[in-house]
Amino acid sequence: MIFGFFIGKKKPKLSETIALPLIKYGIPLSVMGLLLKEGIDLDLIKTALIAFFSIGFLIFVINYFSIFKTILPNYSLQLAGLIGNTSFLGIPIALTLLPTSTINFTIGFDLGTTLFAWVFGPFFLQNKTNSCKKLNFKEFLKAILNSPASRGIIGVLIAYLFGLENVLGDYLWIPARIVIILAIVIVGTRLGIITNSKTKFFNLNKGIKCSIILKLFILPLIIFMISKTLGFNLNETSAVVLQAGTPSAVSTILMAEAYKTNQKIASTILFTTTLISIITIPILAILINIS
Repeated sequence: MIFGFFIGKKKPKLSETIALPLIKYGIPLSVMGLLLKEGIDLDLIKTALIAFFSIGFLIFVINYFSIFKTILPNYSLQLAGLIGNTSFLGIPIALTLLPTSTINFTIGFDLGTTLFAWVFGPFFLQNKTNSCKKLNFKEFLKAILNSPASRGIIGVLIAYLFGLENVLGDYLWIPARIVIILAIVIVGTRLGIITNSKTKFFNLNKGIKCSIILKLFILPLIIFMISKTLGFNLNETSAVVLQAGTPSAVSTILMAEAYKTNQKIASTILFTTTLISIITIPILAILINIS
């Protein structure tokens, strides 16, 4: 990631050129190869539900109790504190640190997060005068199809349909691992590009600080307790907690821009959580192992 950071600062156009095809084609192929190697099971659905309903429950609690609503007064802060960058950072990091047998836990959590973000995010953020349901559905469908996890799953289903799962699984195994490493480098380039901006990203108010704490500390802790309650083993717990501990998702900025709502807040939290997560994610991995 550090290597990618310096590429982003010195050659931003080059990194953007590499990032687009990697994200569009590389990550889905990597997910596809890993899933074909390990197979799809109910764990994917289970963790998707855990992510979806955990985020939904926390949104409800924050808005129902005035003490929390005062701390996080708008949906931009709430979504940035709950929706993580699972697709482009969480999956690569989890698969770098954990056995590939956890792929369904990792991807399931990503799907649950993505679904919640694009089902409820536009509803929360859009102006009341803008009630274009067609636009909401279009944005939701586009985001789901653009998710690397979704594309990878579609590829797997097609492979099974034509009986190519064994052949493709063997061919894609090595490229899948290479793509994972490149994806982490690309995330670093994004950080480098952002730091080229003259915006003061560390001018943090109370709401932004609380959103950051929610994203990087409180949500992972809650997911950890849920995973222990459900009897997850060490690797399974690590898979979902690391996903919960990822920095804020790019989708929070996309929605903020689309509905002209707190764009600066979204971009500040994205940058800050991404930077801090370089330290917190390894710490989370260590704490899970000694728990």
